[in-house]
Amino acid sequence: MSAGASAPAAHDLLILALETATPFASVALLRRGALLAEFTTTGARPHSERLLPAVDHVLAAAGVGLAEVGAFAVSIGPGSFTGLRVGVATLKGLAFGDARPVAAVPTLAALAASAAGSAEPVLACLDARRGEVYAAVWAPGGTAWAPLVPEGLFTPAALARVAPRPCTLVGCPGEEALLESVCDALGGGARLSGPAPPRAFHVGRLGLVLLERGETVAVSRLAPRYLRRAEAEARRTGEALEEAGCGG
Repeated sequence: MSAGASAPAAHDLLILALETATPFASVALLRRGALLAEFTTTGARPHSERLLPAVDHVLAAAGVGLAEVGAFAVSIGPGSFTGLRVGVATLKGLAFGDARPVAAVPTLAALAASAAGSAEPVLACLDARRGEVYAAVWAPGGTAWAPLVPEGLFTPAALARVAPRPCTLVGCPGEEALLESVCDALGGGARLSGPAPPRAFHVGRLGLVLLERGETVAVSRLAPRYLRRAEAEARRTGEALEEAGCGG
């Protein structure tokens, strides 16, 4: 940038977004909230082997180089512990050593964005294992940053005590049995939307909101938001849940 030139507004930046909280790793490139390229990986190979090739694929599809990316957005959880670690570590490698801004986006907000047109509150759920779900609820058309029910770790019965009815339930492919159990617990008050994984496209669009607000995270401080502690950590501390906070 030449002397005296101002930095481009967040809206004009190329944003590279990563989503790795589920088995469906996703990479997207956006400008002004519009999707330029997106690639979602599936299959048995781990995210650690698939993510960087997916980044290369998206950049090549858009005809740009990594140096042209002006900002990053990453899904920080909750979700798969291993997947989140891979996503955060990969982003740190891509953004290391420069001042490009990073937005840390809650995974459940990105998942809920797939039902942004719902006329009912949106209940986003991901399998947390052990008969529990990660979940949060948003008002129809509401901001992803002001959920009606904040993200948390719930049994289906506990979720039924706080979730509004009627609502639209969104979740990830492969977790249909879990979603049906949540529907049953809500007593038929939930309309199950077709399962779809959280997309890097939605991570990028939500990241743009954070970037425009100046709510960025130093890449050195970026960390996954697990909600639940790893089993070994839970045994060591006697606490099953993380302390409140996010990837900042």
